[in-house]
Amino acid sequence: MRVVFFGTPDFAVPTLLNLLDRSEFEVLAVVTQPDKRRHRGNKVTPSPVKEVACAHSLTVLQPQKIKKDPEVLELLRQFEADIFVVVAYGQILSQEILDIPAQGCINVHGSILPKYRGAAPIQWSLYNGESETGITTMLMDAGMDTGGMLMKATTPIGLLDNTQDLAQKLAASGADLLVETLLKLEKKEIQAIDQNDSEATYAPLIKKEDYQLDWSVGALQLHNQIRAFYPNCNTIFREQPLKVTATIPFCTNFDGEVPSEMEEIQQKLPKLPEVSPKPGEVFSIIKGKGPVVQTGDGLLLLYQVQLPGKRPQSGWDFVNGCRLKVGEILGPNS
Repeated sequence: MRVVFFGTPDFAVPTLLNLLDRSEFEVLAVVTQPDKRRHRGNKVTPSPVKEVACAHSLTVLQPQKIKKDPEVLELLRQFEADIFVVVAYGQILSQEILDIPAQGCINVHGSILPKYRGAAPIQWSLYNGESETGITTMLMDAGMDTGGMLMKATTPIGLLDNTQDLAQKLAASGADLLVETLLKLEKKEIQAIDQNDSEATYAPLIKKEDYQLDWSVGALQLHNQIRAFYPNCNTIFREQPLKVTATIPFCTNFDGEVPSEMEEIQQKLPKLPEVSPKPGEVFSIIKGKGPVVQTGDGLLLLYQVQLPGKRPQSGWDFVNGCRLKVGEILGPNS
């Protein structure tokens, strides 16, 4: 099967590698986003998918706007591909592009469709406290993740999983599911099933305001926000920004098994005083772990944080380095 692969981030790499490892497929070319400034140092670097493509001496196309690039469209036609595979490419494909390959375009989407259509399904499934998600392979159409579904694979979400953890699990699952999907398509063993639009939910692009922590909401909601938008959620500490990158919630309003590390830490919590602390107030400090902050509903252990210009550090190192004291307040009114 002759394949052109569209993808950009780390999430797409396992699928590309899986295709390259299988003799049933010939990867003709890779289409990825243009090089851009990334990571520390702000150097112009290629996408993770481009790095893999170059290591395998593949043809790489990097259009700024693929729908408006006639040269790239002509090249895509000249490949005479059987199928296009799309995994987190980052640009919307026009109907003209979708019509090029003989057997259509297959997308590997990071949710169980029709839930979480859109750009950030992994993040929003965590934000909403889902206990499981998964991968759906689908035949693409001109809509936003509205095409016919081919195969699905579910993945449980642990209470302490963040976006990075979950993306790694789903990337591996998607790589296997894509190969299985293509092989079954070739043998005509599966057919696309229409989505039920009435059951659809959406996962829009993440905005800067989604990173702001409001200590008046519940501990579990804050925990889900922090792990969903890892590593970017922030608050104010001593009039300076502070990123909160990992937490452990102490509350009763979640389903599923409590991780053993949570049970161990919870036993070290002192009893709440008669007068409840204010939301954002450091209620206690657990030796070797970090500060416990009062929220609008429940307590939240700051397990890992990051000060401006510093590397991420454990909550306990943060306590010692800043000489943090019980009673200090996090947030805009600190």
